[in-house]
Amino acid sequence: MAKILSVTVKSATVRLFDPLIRALLRVGVTANVVTVIGTLGVGVGALGFATRGHLVAAVVIVTLSALTDVIDGALARAQRKTGKFGALLDSTMDRIADGMVFASLAYFYRDETPTLVAVLICLVAG
Repeated sequence: MAKILSVTVKSATVRLFDPLIRALLRVGVTANVVTVIGTLGVGVGALGFATRGHLVAAVVIVTLSALTDVIDGALARAQRKTGKFGALLDSTMDRIADGMVFASLAYFYRDETPTLVAVLICLVAG
């Protein structure tokens, strides 16, 4: 059931971003570029804002950047350029983004031992 719900939500999300995907196709942006830009955005949100305590701004930036994970796959399929390299890049960038989020939270909560331990457990269990 969760798989069906996941596919339905992802399909609706792709439809929502269809105009953006078409625009990216027109200007020749590749899915790999979108993947890297999304990861950089997560880094800006996590490392640039969360570490300084601006958690609401960090959540907004990280969430918007994470949406590129839906866009890059749809863009790759639309360009008929799906492959092992793109899949590896996407997966690797996802792990890097996850690491940046948890590292920034660990830094922010460095003086609050119980919360820091919870963040580190989430990082490892992730």
